[in-house]
Amino acid sequence: MKKGILLHEATDDVGVAVMDLKAGEEIGVATLEGVAVKQIKLVSDVPLGHKVAMSDLAQDKHIIEYGRAIGYAAAKIAAGEHVHIHNIKSLRWAASTAQVLSK
Repeated sequence: MKKGILLHEATDDVGVAVMDLKAGEEIGVATLEGVAVKQIKLVSDVPLGHKVAMSDLAQDKHIIEYGRAIGYAAAKIAAGEHVHIHNIKSLRWAASTAQVLSK
């Protein structure tokens, strides 16, 4: 089983594709240290450098990467799905928008 997804922290909600990945592939997930974490079946194509959901994620759930919240799910996201601007919103921009609106 080839390893094609890298996790910054073993408990992250998303990993990073280290190669172009195709829907239907079963791919290995490993930490930065090379420790195998799991295998996941991709439900969508994921380009090199993009995020992949490690489990089903509910709408509005905060998404964890690097061991911290980086955004929230704008829609339900399935395990093995491509995670990008179409289904995740940045907490940084959400906070900036909230500050601007409150002035």
